[in-house]
Amino acid sequence: MGTLKIPYGSLVLVCDGQKALLLQNAGDAEQLDLRAVESLSEPHPKTSELGTDAPGRSFQSHETGRSSVEATDLHAQEEAAFLRRITQQIDAVVSEHKVKHIVLVAPPRALGLIRASLTPAARALILAEVHKDLTHLPIGTIEEHLTGE
Repeated sequence: MGTLKIPYGSLVLVCDGQKALLLQNAGDAEQLDLRAVESLSEPHPKTSELGTDAPGRSFQSHETGRSSVEATDLHAQEEAAFLRRITQQIDAVVSEHKVKHIVLVAPPRALGLIRASLTPAARALILAEVHKDLTHLPIGTIEEHLTGE
């Protein structure tokens, strides 16, 4: 990844499906200084712990056979709901005009869910997207990944 210039006051969202860090750049574009604004965590149990129903069955219309239906991934649904709640918070900050730029740092699947949930006004403020899971790293290490040092 090349050098990423994040202007002063930009919001940096570092998240995955269970943890989110909202950071703000207190430095300038040359010297990144990320400060924690909010940290959210919502551990989700495995699908087998969330529900124990067997997969559904469907009948074929022209024969007497039956086919199984793919089981619902409850864990993935919980992660998607968490990411939607995060995007609602970002949308609220954007609607109050408290931020001019947003940098998203998340695994590719989470980025797709975030992108789909953001309002057009918030999407217009996205400065960069980083396809990495950095949620479990200290802020100093996150800064190093973003600046390419």
